[in-house]
Amino acid sequence: MIVSVPKETYPGERRVALVPASVPPLAKSGIRVQIEADAGVPAGFTDTAYSEADAEIIADRRQLFQTADVVLQVRGLGANPHSGAADLESMREGLVILAPCDPLGNPTAVRQLAERGVTLFAMELIPRITRAQSMDVLSSMATIAGYKAVLVAADRLPKMFPLMMTAAGTLTPAKVFVIGAGVAGLQAIASARRLGAVVHAYDVRPAVKEQVESLGAKFVEVPLETTGAEAAGGYAKQLGEEFYQKQRELMARTVAASDVCITTAAIPGKPSPKIITAEAVHGMAPGSIIVDLAAERGGNCELTKADETVVENGVTILGPTNLPSEVPTHASQMLAKNLTNFAKLITRGGEFHLNLEDEVVRATLAATRGEVVNTQIRELLGLEPLKTPAEGSPPVDHLASK
Repeated sequence: MIVSVPKETYPGERRVALVPASVPPLAKSGIRVQIEADAGVPAGFTDTAYSEADAEIIADRRQLFQTADVVLQVRGLGANPHSGAADLESMREGLVILAPCDPLGNPTAVRQLAERGVTLFAMELIPRITRAQSMDVLSSMATIAGYKAVLVAADRLPKMFPLMMTAAGTLTPAKVFVIGAGVAGLQAIASARRLGAVVHAYDVRPAVKEQVESLGAKFVEVPLETTGAEAAGGYAKQLGEEFYQKQRELMARTVAASDVCITTAAIPGKPSPKIITAEAVHGMAPGSIIVDLAAERGGNCELTKADETVVENGVTILGPTNLPSEVPTHASQMLAKNLTNFAKLITRGGEFHLNLEDEVVRATLAATRGEVVNTQIRELLGLEPLKTPAEGSPPVDHLASK
């Protein structure tokens, strides 16, 4: 089996789907690796490093897609809709793609790949179970985003984060408020604490209070009914507008008292809930910083603009949508490990093997044999349910292994 890694074409993307250290483990499983020339350079990995790991360097991108059995990408078509469309014609029937591809935000791309006869594994759909942790790309990239968000905020804040006793007097620590205590939020809390900030955090899921406090932050209690705030897999669930309205009002005081707000509240496939209002921004002191990690789907702050810097009443609001790409070496290493582990899961004897008895494989499969097979994606596309139910995909006898 040949696994191929094309160079990423999304504007500004510096990550690569496979690093040189990932090639030997695949080779031990009977898998040959091809990589497009210079694909790893933006992340700090040269063609020479790949060659020394026994990967084959391919200069012709079209050839890379046509000779591959499995393609690994940082951004599949749905997460790279404009530049990624140029590769569609090179994709032959039976090609397998492993990639984050925004299947719930851009389900049309899944249908496009299905129409080409591509088997697509959407890596965002990895179930949050213990056995799948080593393949969880969302958690890996959220870890980096949470860390980097704190550094970005520290760089922009006209204060230092730690308490400092100096001959010129005492410098009080920065106050950081983290909204959303998922993987990104917890990493932001830990990073801000390491820099010496006083950290508060909030999440609609009361169950995360213990995790927040274990990192040395204070959990902000908001007296609202949050039953049902957690969806399957541990993700936050979208709640009603009445809830969010009360939430905004109750949290405005904490926002106003903060030097830095880092927001991470995202709902898979849905617009980000608006938590910080323009009025709350006006209540913050000039020089304060908001880093909105939910900017890609509209942001948690009412004034956020994706990939732009907004200054309102002296408050700087940043809306980065691809912070992991700003730490490309380690982001690529983590992503490569996730993809390599999944590639091994769908391989038997050096060949692709579709085992739908496996919960991780079944949950992640988005399209195969000309069909969009994930139940949730079919609903978003307005497609009729498949005749044979199986938690997101048809049974094994309908989708026999290639």
